[in-house]
Amino acid sequence: MSAAVPLSFPNEGSDRARESSDAKNAARLPLSVVIPTLNESLQIAQALADVGWADEVIVVDGGSTDDTVELAECAGARVLVVRGATIAGQRNAGIEAARNQWVLALDADERVSLQLRTELGQIVSGRSPTHAAYRMKFRNHYLGRELRYGPWGRDWHVRLFTRDRRYVCDRVHEHLETIEDVGTLTGPIIHHPYRDVAHHVSKIVKYARWGADDLYARGRTAGLWEMAARPTWRFMRDYVVYSGWRDGVVGFVASALSAFASFLKYAFLFARGQSPAE
Repeated sequence: MSAAVPLSFPNEGSDRARESSDAKNAARLPLSVVIPTLNESLQIAQALADVGWADEVIVVDGGSTDDTVELAECAGARVLVVRGATIAGQRNAGIEAARNQWVLALDADERVSLQLRTELGQIVSGRSPTHAAYRMKFRNHYLGRELRYGPWGRDWHVRLFTRDRRYVCDRVHEHLETIEDVGTLTGPIIHHPYRDVAHHVSKIVKYARWGADDLYARGRTAGLWEMAARPTWRFMRDYVVYSGWRDGVVGFVASALSAFASFLKYAFLFARGQSPAE
């Protein structure tokens, strides 16, 4: 009597997992998400998990000293390291490397709403791409509440575009090159720009230095008028003209720190003008 031969049955659990993975990949939108980073270890994992529906996610790191790069690689993102570049330069490096026709530019502290994701699917699938690029509204949250008024309440940016577009390489307030044909999407991006006031102030200092450097490179100078009048107008604009007062105490804090940012930029510019010629 011959020895019994063990029968081999398909691993149904493995097959189901494979089918589920294949279906998930097939359902991903033909879209490249580009995220510039610098020391974003606290939120990069969540940021990447939230865009798992995209066909490609590119993280362009500016030389992080924490474990941002390792976390991004573990999450399955394609990681490019571009040291010394502006945020615009980082974005451009990611756009150039993108394999899809449509690119969504995000930051690590931004999340795509379900409504916006649905609209993105309609555009990148070819069902309704009637414009060369699209702007979207940002819903900004600060100190535990959404800022519905002030400049934060009227915050729109062009973030969906084709991969032939590039950002203008200013250090502060980077923006896309001029595009005439821009559509508007109704779904928002949810934005949590600052963890707390200390984080807010640290970013103000960094961006104020960069802003002063940009102005100095263009031959601008600053004196008492710029350091006194511009911050005063900034506060009045944000808090009164743009109705920041309607956001309560948080609106006051945001407006006051906006004025401080303006003062600091021109103070840095003034200091640059007092330094010996480089």
